[in-house]
Amino acid sequence: MERKNATHVTEFILTGFPNPWEIEILLFLIFFIILMATMIGNTIIITLIIIDYRLHSPMYFFLCNLSVIEIFATLTVVPKMMQNFLLEKKSISFYGCLGQSYFYFLFGTSEYVLLAMMSYDRYAAICYPLRYSTIMSGKVCVNLVVGSWMSGFFSILVPTVMKLGLPYCGPNVIDHFFCDSAPLLHLACTDISLVELIDFLVSLPILLGSLLLTLISYFYIINTILRIPSATGRQKAFSTCASHFTVVTIGYGTSVFIYVRPSQANSMSFNKIASLVTTAVTPLLNPIIFTFRNQKVQEVFRDSVNKYIKKRKEGD
Repeated sequence: MERKNATHVTEFILTGFPNPWEIEILLFLIFFIILMATMIGNTIIITLIIIDYRLHSPMYFFLCNLSVIEIFATLTVVPKMMQNFLLEKKSISFYGCLGQSYFYFLFGTSEYVLLAMMSYDRYAAICYPLRYSTIMSGKVCVNLVVGSWMSGFFSILVPTVMKLGLPYCGPNVIDHFFCDSAPLLHLACTDISLVELIDFLVSLPILLGSLLLTLISYFYIINTILRIPSATGRQKAFSTCASHFTVVTIGYGTSVFIYVRPSQANSMSFNKIASLVTTAVTPLLNPIIFTFRNQKVQEVFRDSVNKYIKKRKEGD
């Protein structure tokens, strides 16, 4: 259908997870708790890393930026999903939908590139410990983080502009709880094969390229660890990588399944569940997986709490 003959859609309806009213209220409460826990957990991590010199190292600098991304990614999707649990008409404006889609994929892409940078950091720390401070200098770390943000910004910009230029003339119902790329594209009343191809060509090098860098880094990491003579040394080296590897497995596994496919029209129910893991569950688990199990972070956290309690007592 030609654009001039199309009636422009002004809003979209998000079906989400259709349930009775009582279940919707329960889901709202559950995701409210998840949202608060995610915000508090990641904010604590950011604060501890900023204020305590013991956490001023490349690994924690990357973790701080990861927590920032997790907060923004969660705020992009979860509050709107929670609002729709309470509303009979679960709508989102046309530009609000495209904006949500853009920022969701911007933060998601930046996170995967950052995870690849973190694997390179672990590679440098374990394989070249004597040269680590030189390899991962402050300037290098800042450039890697800026590069991860810029890769998200520019890689998602072109597909988003192309989606903005498509005619949407109805229906306007998106079979998802947020404005995901595939269900949004299939509402366009024109041929979307070119946009789908661009989406695929953008997601392929970002996801698989960063995954390849991670796998290569871990290949050399494992090879180096296995040559450490003492069992204690091997265990300590493995422990520094276990948390990162867990998050990488969850993140890449779900995203490769959902997005790195030429056609994404099928299996939407499973896609929604997998997307829920990346948008709500993973940001909640990352502070626990990455840092609250970390002995140094636990020590800094305890010291900060004790210092705060001491100041309160002195003030009283």
